[in-house]
Amino acid sequence: MHSWLDGLPADAVNLQSRGLAYGDGLFETIAVRAGRPSLLEYHLERLALGCQRLAISVDHGLVCDELCRYASALGDGVLKLILVRGDSQRGYAPAAGAAPRRILQGSPLPFYPARNAEQGILLFPCTTRLAEQPLLAGLKHLNRLEQVLARSEWQDPEHAEGLMRDTSGRVIEGVYSNLFLVSDGQLLTADLSRCGVAGVMRAALIAQAGAAGIPVRIADLSLQDLEQADEVFVCNSVYGVWPVRAFDSLNWSPGPLTRKLQAIARTLLDT
Repeated sequence: MHSWLDGLPADAVNLQSRGLAYGDGLFETIAVRAGRPSLLEYHLERLALGCQRLAISVDHGLVCDELCRYASALGDGVLKLILVRGDSQRGYAPAAGAAPRRILQGSPLPFYPARNAEQGILLFPCTTRLAEQPLLAGLKHLNRLEQVLARSEWQDPEHAEGLMRDTSGRVIEGVYSNLFLVSDGQLLTADLSRCGVAGVMRAALIAQAGAAGIPVRIADLSLQDLEQADEVFVCNSVYGVWPVRAFDSLNWSPGPLTRKLQAIARTLLDT
């Protein structure tokens, strides 16, 4: 399927794009099934927050309309929205009146081995650390070199994900997913006010857990918290929930709370 630029089919961007030059923009990766974008409300909410933080003025109604039309044409797959501040000449200062550019791309749904969801995955211990920058924390901004470096640390197919910590040693997230721990029936996930990406599946699961009476705590997490966890899982908005069965010398089995939230995530993606 053709990519769209500002609502029209296109196969190129302006070389003066601030997204290309500086990573000055945001993106959303959205699962599409039967022409419907999954978790759209959460994606649009995060995008609006990112636009507010980065002071990018965009017509969100237009963005939503284009997303839905593109998803309908895509059918089944993964839709990627890239929102760039605009085009400008050399220099960090944005050009006065530069109009944001909207890029939509489609790709097939990725293949993931069934064992990832059934048996659980191995987490690779990444040495790349996440820098602490509260202004950008939580956002899906275009500057993703930390994740690129972390993902380049392993090539073996046995590790489906990597664990990332911040420069202070706190446990934060996976390279392309969010991390949850289960301890004494309580759901724990990292505080993302300093760094990390606030995933939309993470937000949806926190809301669903609260509605189901499952206690949720957002806090600073340490390696000791990981060691003491009864269950561990990762999640994102494309594959849902994967149990974690091992990290270094630590081992877990997919537990009842992980399985419950895995079923909830599957429903969220399919409805």
